Amino acid sequence: MHAYRTHTCGALRLADAGRPVRLSGWIHRKRDHGGLLFIDLRDHYGLTQLVFSPSSPGFAAAERLRAESVIRIDGEVVARAPETVNPNLPTGEIEVRVRDLEVLSEAAELPLPVFGEPDYPEDIRLKHRYLDLRRETLHRNIMLRASVIASIRRRMVEQGFTEFQTPILTASSPEGARDFLVPARLHPGQFYALPQAPQQFKQLLMVSGFDRYFQIAPCFRDEALRSDRSLEFYQLDLEMSFVTQEDVFQAVEPVMRGVFEEFAVWGGMTRRVAEGPFPRIPYREAIAKFGSDKPDLRNPIEMQNVSEHFRGGGFGVFARILETPGNAIWAIPAPGGGSRAFCDRMDSWAKGEGLPGMAYVFWREGEAEGAGPVAKNLGPERTEALRMQLGLEPGDAVFFAAGDPKSFYKFAGAARTKVGGDLNLIEDRVFRFCWIVDFPMFEWNEEEKKIDFSHNPFSMPQGEMHALETQDPLEILAYQYDIVCNGVELSSGAIRNHRPDIMLKAFEIAGYPASMVEERFGGMLNAFRYGAPPHGGIAPGIDRIVMLLAGQEAIREVIAFPMNQQGQDLLMGAPSPVSDRQLKELHLRTVPPIKA
Repeated sequence: MHAYRTHTCGALRLADAGRPVRLSGWIHRKRDHGGLLFIDLRDHYGLTQLVFSPSSPGFAAAERLRAESVIRIDGEVVARAPETVNPNLPTGEIEVRVRDLEVLSEAAELPLPVFGEPDYPEDIRLKHRYLDLRRETLHRNIMLRASVIASIRRRMVEQGFTEFQTPILTASSPEGARDFLVPARLHPGQFYALPQAPQQFKQLLMVSGFDRYFQIAPCFRDEALRSDRSLEFYQLDLEMSFVTQEDVFQAVEPVMRGVFEEFAVWGGMTRRVAEGPFPRIPYREAIAKFGSDKPDLRNPIEMQNVSEHFRGGGFGVFARILETPGNAIWAIPAPGGGSRAFCDRMDSWAKGEGLPGMAYVFWREGEAEGAGPVAKNLGPERTEALRMQLGLEPGDAVFFAAGDPKSFYKFAGAARTKVGGDLNLIEDRVFRFCWIVDFPMFEWNEEEKKIDFSHNPFSMPQGEMHALETQDPLEILAYQYDIVCNGVELSSGAIRNHRPDIMLKAFEIAGYPASMVEERFGGMLNAFRYGAPPHGGIAPGIDRIVMLLAGQEAIREVIAFPMNQQGQDLLMGAPSPVSDRQLKELHLRTVPPIKA
């Protein structure tokens, strides 16, 4: 017989009744029922119920052991009485009558309970992550992650992609987030950087003549943390040669759809992926309709510009706002929100967001005319025209955002989300994807009073050199695109600018002289000068994909060993000081932070 087990704790079934077995695992739960001691034994694969009688050689030891102690038992599989069958367990029709027990590792008093998974402070969970990972939900999430990555790899290979590995130690990149720097011991005063993404390397693979690359790539960005962002993360990084934007969509969409359909039923949740191709929504349309370039399409609310109903009209506040060129009035419909109480709650919410309040109109059931201060001042004719434009009915309401859309669109988007959530309009148990396309190539940097890149400086502008030479830079669009699912941005991508002349011109418009571009990106520019294919790609985030599939709201729930919100690894104690000897070898000296 094997030293530790003949079966796992998830393997035994009714057909095994009468069989002698050996199991090893953790004590998950203990119950004393009138002299008989019941223990749920747990391993990676599942749970098996053990039964100890007072005459069993291991009874006394089992009675004193704490939960999470590791034991090995020998015993016989027996069928449970019909009234004690547990239909929620695959092993629920049997139990093991224990004949012998060996304690393999005795657990001390636990700082974090495993059974029952009660809420516990995050710092305790992260400091004792090895216990946290024993909990069923987190254990299941990590196994989901492994299965998702395996599925992605299989699907990418089936589509003709080849997996490559790119360097982890590379050169510092001046764009994007802050780099994590690594001192070079052999080159005093110089540093490597951990890659924010394999961006330049994957493009160089295309220049090198490879065609379809992918990698489950680790990436590192020294940026502010939040629930869906970590200092270290993984992405499905891919690049393709001789492709248009449409080719990238056709390659990526089946992978995303396939993975989400494969794991739509998971952990007791049953979801579906919305039918049909992923909608393509231009960036400016997304901002105007949803107040976000990451729209949650499960929320049916679409905002509209209703400025004309207020221009020169009776509601003086809005009429005066519209006298400034570029200002607008946006409407946020609220189907089913037609009550004073709901409108007052939204007004209070807006004040909590730092605004003076929130203007609204609502239509009571059984009343044709709109109610509220806006309707009273606007007049019945314009109020009715407003209702007709928005397709609202008695029992509905509308809220307004006014001023410069560039200043208020994020608030309007948050209001849309608030209305949809509070009125239970958001569709449940469905994944709704979309592509956000046609991002602006440039934007106005108000702080520096200059034109700057808006998204990705290495994207191909739509219209190429002709657009750069003849169009207003703020009107130029780029071949840039994002995948969004249920309001979560999964990835950004682009058709790359593979022409050195176009790249230099684009950087010139953004205020970067050719000498600076050559200095910072000379390696890639020189590669392009020796024949570069048109190419493009994208990089969906693994952590966010698994987070959505697991039904979680934070990526730390799908990462085995995450950091906390301050970028600390509480389990291993990182970051931490190093010895003077190590610093000397690296030709470094630390200095205290400069006090403001």
